[in-house]
Amino acid sequence: MNLRIALTAEAALVAGVVARVADAQAFWAEFIGLSALAQPALLLTLLALCAAGRWLRSQPYRLGVAFTLALGVAVPMLVTLWLSPVLVGGETYPLIGVALFSLLLGAGLLAYFNLRARALSPAITEARLQALQARIRPHFLFNSLNAVLSLVRSDPRRAEHALENMADLFRALMGNASQLAPLEDEVALTRAYLELEQLRLGDRLQVAWHINKMPADALIPLVIQPLVENAVYHGIEPLPDGGEISLNLYRSADKVHIVVRNPIATDASHHKGNRIALANIRERLLLHFDLDAQLKLEPLGAVYQVHIVIPYTRERTQPAPARPHRR
Repeated sequence: MNLRIALTAEAALVAGVVARVADAQAFWAEFIGLSALAQPALLLTLLALCAAGRWLRSQPYRLGVAFTLALGVAVPMLVTLWLSPVLVGGETYPLIGVALFSLLLGAGLLAYFNLRARALSPAITEARLQALQARIRPHFLFNSLNAVLSLVRSDPRRAEHALENMADLFRALMGNASQLAPLEDEVALTRAYLELEQLRLGDRLQVAWHINKMPADALIPLVIQPLVENAVYHGIEPLPDGGEISLNLYRSADKVHIVVRNPIATDASHHKGNRIALANIRERLLLHFDLDAQLKLEPLGAVYQVHIVIPYTRERTQPAPARPHRR
């Protein structure tokens, strides 16, 4: 949030300087002078709001907004009086202009964060996550049931195991989408999904797991299984000889990295669908982690790589659901 505020302030400064000056040299001189005043003022304002945060949260909304705007105007004016003689050679910017700029910027930021809070309220966020998580490709359900039916008589134990995998998969898809789960559980779910797909694809589907450096206790949303399902549908199924899906899960500093690679199919329709599925995963990451998560798409020669980076966390926001006990 602080980064967004700082970038918004700098963008507003750029717009204001562009409206005032006519050439590039004057632009840079004016912008550097204003920025040298704006950044300390912004930092001190944020520190003051942080210090008053507990009191602000206890006040009615309108009073809190009024106090925030008053503080957002008073601090920049005081900083201008204090630093202008030092930073801009004795010149003092008009206080009325500083106050008006601060008021408009503060009001704009408050309006933005109010709209964003409404859009990402817990009920709406959970509903959007639930809708994203509940999207099951009908062809997968149909093919899995057919594969199980073909095994009922010839290999009943394997058919029973496949049904257990389906139960685990659907239990996860119908679970609480706002809750994060341990990475090791997500890996187990993905393995169950791949076992179902291998019933019908056989040797066409090869999987390489690189999980020696995996942080098993890291909490993540349901993203690996949808990524792998996407890789199977768009990278393995269109190829007559199939191919290999590679999964590399590891931790680097305070980030968890999830890298999935699959062969590139030449069928254009698959590439189009690929984008839709990845857009759903990107939205899910955004709802859980905002800008702290990244999703990178990279064609690397004959393979397609999806690289997800999310914060490493082990703190649960809700109690974990009971895991089923198999016989």
